[in-house]
Amino acid sequence: MKTHTSETQATITPKKALEVLKEGNARFVNNLRINRNLLQQANETRDGQWPFATIVSCIDSRTSAELIFDQGLGDIFSVRIAGNVINTDIVGSLEFACKLAGSKLIVVLGHTACGAVKGACDHVEMGSLTELLSKIQPAVYEESETIDRKLRNSKNSSFVENVASLNVRRSVRSIVNRSVILEQLIESGEAAIIGAKHDLASGQVEFFEDTLVSDKSTIASVVRQNAQLVASPKARAPKGSEPAPT
Repeated sequence: MKTHTSETQATITPKKALEVLKEGNARFVNNLRINRNLLQQANETRDGQWPFATIVSCIDSRTSAELIFDQGLGDIFSVRIAGNVINTDIVGSLEFACKLAGSKLIVVLGHTACGAVKGACDHVEMGSLTELLSKIQPAVYEESETIDRKLRNSKNSSFVENVASLNVRRSVRSIVNRSVILEQLIESGEAAIIGAKHDLASGQVEFFEDTLVSDKSTIASVVRQNAQLVASPKARAPKGSEPAPT
């Protein structure tokens, strides 16, 4: 597999970038990974890099974007933070990746059995982790399938997975709403954003096709959704689902 250059990066569209990642994950799942000379790739990219995609994923040691998408050195940007949450530094990194370095696709990648999501479900408070988990809390309140308050915690795997998926979707919307630069790139067709979830057991990545933001109309849809959800996330949670006062 050849190392990406500015010429090969220029030929990749957001749609093609998504196809490449899907193909790479299929190889990973079937243990058919491409044999790469990583030392050679390191040498070939020492003076520059031209990644075609950017993955925002969790710090979980089992979710390495380069491995699960079967990519080599210089192929993708990897932005990792617990719970794949979004903050100003993350958005700035994405703006750099797409506007200055030419990345064509942003993937917000959650995963099953996420420890950060479990912590948010249990309303854990511990040092600086408290602030990080607060960014996942809106997804906890948004989850409306689990009615019984006693089941709204990390011991209920269905609840945890629902929250993890909602957290991915909220992160996609957050990126679009927080960056005029990325919004302009999407409108012009130069970039796109999509959410996805990695199954730790099978290795399979499920892309949430309905979260794909790739043009002006999908941007408008995201803006509307965000306005509705950000207004009062707790108002949509089942009655009694908020944490008990401490």
